[in-house]
Amino acid sequence: MTRTPRHTRSQRALAALAATALALGAAACGGQTVPVRNATPAPGSTAAVPQGLESFYSQELDWYPCGDGSTIAEYAKGELLCATAEVPLDYEDPDGQRITLALKKREADGDAQGTLFVNPGGPGGSGVELVGSADGLIGEDVLKVYDVIGFDPRGVGSSTAVDCVSDAELDEQRSGRVYTAEELAAEESEEDTQAAVLASAKEDAAACEAHTEVKGLLDHIDTVSAARDLDILRALAGDPVLTYLGYSYGTYLGATYADLFPANVGRLVLDGAVDPMLSAGELSLGQAEGFENALRAFVKDCQSGSSCPLTGDVDSGVRQVQDFLDLVATSPIETYDPKRPLTRSLALDAIIGVLYADESWSVLAEALNQAMLQDDGSTMLYIADLLASRNDDGSYSGNGDEAITAINCLDYPVQGDPASWAAEADKAEELSPTFGDVMGYSDLYCQGWGHASDRERTAIRATGAAPILVVGTTGDPATPYQWSVSLSEQLDSAALLTWEGNGHTAYGRAGDCVGSAVDTYLLTGQLPEDGLTCAGQE
Repeated sequence: MTRTPRHTRSQRALAALAATALALGAAACGGQTVPVRNATPAPGSTAAVPQGLESFYSQELDWYPCGDGSTIAEYAKGELLCATAEVPLDYEDPDGQRITLALKKREADGDAQGTLFVNPGGPGGSGVELVGSADGLIGEDVLKVYDVIGFDPRGVGSSTAVDCVSDAELDEQRSGRVYTAEELAAEESEEDTQAAVLASAKEDAAACEAHTEVKGLLDHIDTVSAARDLDILRALAGDPVLTYLGYSYGTYLGATYADLFPANVGRLVLDGAVDPMLSAGELSLGQAEGFENALRAFVKDCQSGSSCPLTGDVDSGVRQVQDFLDLVATSPIETYDPKRPLTRSLALDAIIGVLYADESWSVLAEALNQAMLQDDGSTMLYIADLLASRNDDGSYSGNGDEAITAINCLDYPVQGDPASWAAEADKAEELSPTFGDVMGYSDLYCQGWGHASDRERTAIRATGAAPILVVGTTGDPATPYQWSVSLSEQLDSAALLTWEGNGHTAYGRAGDCVGSAVDTYLLTGQLPEDGLTCAGQE
């Protein structure tokens, strides 16, 4: 199954990882537009209200201090505020079942001039969680004039959510199986591989159907529905147009919104873009190549340091990582948890996760040193658990691993046949000898999943929208740079800002050049010169 773009867990957790670890890390609507007809103005807004949705646009948000049960009268400036909003489960039946969306707000440090909505990616990332990191991601001048609101999209986190497995079952899934040397060396037939993928998808879908409280939710957590939710939230915040910062998958959501509601677009920053024209298979291949390139960049960086266990040249270092992964596939190594040794699956999670943020590459180098030279997988397990939002008591925060599949399979129509899927899997392993075996068969999996999409994968134009800023990182493994180039070319009113750097996304982790350009746009609406390139931490 495809490893789709994510942001929250890697960027936010890795910031903490760099400080603490060593002490002991797609889908778009395809350009289809849902018509908005017979519109009337929303209260406090000049934007239109789609017919039949008046009750949703006219509800009031009841904000309260998060977490402690106190009332708004006891609220102190600087506390985060929480609220919930209702949206229709099915926009084709707005009088039917309703679901709830969770929101969290960080109020502006000064006089608020509007709202900045944020989405961390995923799909399945929690905007509610991201707001708590706003001070480390968003420029000080922006925080002075914008309330920042994060929301958990439908199916995610604290909103009406997908639920599939218990925490113990998720532990088991993440650990994966242990192979015998004979099994690892054997070539499984293509027919057996595809049968196993189909069986796994059907089993996963049955578990999600059984445990998800709202029946029918799995058929209504597509990105078009999430974008329509976002327009309701914009209106409830009292904003005539949407100001938005979307990372990774959040660029899909933002571009989809712009296509559905071009007249309601204010200032949209789309950082680490996904190309709406890609099929699920093309997404997989792009990421396979991207992560292999990122591993090579990491190995080169590691070998320039003093504690790197990877010897020789870059090719030799990459082979040593592959040999280590083969070793723990058959002989997991001990960790601080006697019940959870470091398996290949967990080691992959740690390595891939840290490749999202080059500022934490030194942590991965130390973790590999500990695992490869000391037979101790503790730091790698710690990294993998941190990125998966696993708590010390064994519980998990959020449901990103469960929501991602359900959302993607609604957004990407199944394409291809057994022969093309086999060729695609072979190509993934050719592009990425290290990670390619876990980045194939997306279409096949969604066929087995059963909650299918019939959307066409086409360009998103967002004709009539205000100017939009797309940000791309040249060494981005999860959303390769060319995807940002492509989205900026598709959108009728976009400019592209390029960061020459490594890791996933740029704003909040690149230097002043990127930060200043994005801040200026959010504060004034002035786009940087199209094609502006920033390098390193300048």
